[in-house]
Amino acid sequence: MSRFDTYFQMEEKDIVEYTLLKATSIDWDKDSMKAVIPKEHGNLNYVYRVTDDKGHSIYIKQAGTETRISKDMKPSRDRNRLESEILMLQEKFASGMVPYIYFYDTVMCACGMEDCSDFSVMRQAMLEHKIYPHFTEKITDFLIETLLKSSDVVIDHKEKKVIGGKLVSPDLCDITEKLVFMEPYNDLNHRNNVFPPNADFVKKELYEDKTLHFEVAKLKFNFMTNAQALIHGDLHTGSIFIKEDGLKVFDPEFGILGPCGYDIGNVIANLIFAYDNGIAYGKKEFTDWILKSVEEVIDLFIEKYNKYYDEWVSEPMAMVEGFKEYYLNGILRDTAGFTGTELHRRTVGMANVTDVTTIEDEKKRLVAERINILAITINPFSAYGHHYDSEKFLAYMQKCTDLPVINIESNYRG
Repeated sequence: MSRFDTYFQMEEKDIVEYTLLKATSIDWDKDSMKAVIPKEHGNLNYVYRVTDDKGHSIYIKQAGTETRISKDMKPSRDRNRLESEILMLQEKFASGMVPYIYFYDTVMCACGMEDCSDFSVMRQAMLEHKIYPHFTEKITDFLIETLLKSSDVVIDHKEKKVIGGKLVSPDLCDITEKLVFMEPYNDLNHRNNVFPPNADFVKKELYEDKTLHFEVAKLKFNFMTNAQALIHGDLHTGSIFIKEDGLKVFDPEFGILGPCGYDIGNVIANLIFAYDNGIAYGKKEFTDWILKSVEEVIDLFIEKYNKYYDEWVSEPMAMVEGFKEYYLNGILRDTAGFTGTELHRRTVGMANVTDVTTIEDEKKRLVAERINILAITINPFSAYGHHYDSEKFLAYMQKCTDLPVINIESNYRG
């Protein structure tokens, strides 16, 4: 019998004893073991780093009854099981691109995870305006391998349904559906974090724009009903470990079977947040790299999709002429929409991003937030054969706002 046979929320003083009991594959030096709370430790769970003088280390992550970010949010503690299972699946699809899972404990709702402290959390690196030339190549590898390989065009349909049955978290889905697709547009639960000088602007552009609400409603129901692939579900720069020669993606506890474009859109939106911060502090080399990266995420995803679709697809009807292009167009269309919802919810919603909130100059922060709120992403590949004229669109947009309207891709290319 052990005191860890019944759930309780652990503290630092409990972690070494717990690690010795559970992480038995590591040859620990018991006398030198210690546990600390790392600087970056997320919004939902309780995270500890355990080390010893032999150089061994592990992360212990436990789900509490309440989330760290809010005592009002009480998702099931089963979320750590979901995260562990998703990481193991992602390791199968994209080997070496996620942290290794040593164990999962169903009683304590905790897992032991590879220590990636030789990496940096990408959001912190972006706040320091660091440049990683390999990022777009690596992140698009992760996206194409996890999304396409887990989609119905590749994976066995029965296997995918089994995965979907194991990865259902009504509580976490409810959080996403409210925090991403509802509250930024009405503050229904009165927990939005709106920068006071922008309150009137937010009211006009987000709370009172009925046309916008209609488009977001379509995106919400797409997210809820489109079980396209195994998505990470919260793929922002705070969920990416990065260093000069590689990256690892972590924290997939919001992972579900959902639309591929949700993950891709989250990546793009969080690059834009990094751009906001770089512009505010005059880091031109950094912002040029960010704009290039936004473009490359899409270009490389399309390139790899076109290459691997033909190699991996097993579903006969997915080989019908024209379907490959149709399927890609849908992913890109979704990507544009979900980029917008991530920009909105991280600017005015409950979980703001430090890229924006740490901008000290009030006027520059105002501009950054308004860029995020009014930024529009366009899918130039219409599934219905429509032609997109960028010059006409820019001229129309300039009539609709007093803010400058900039085609960032065109400016980058020019």
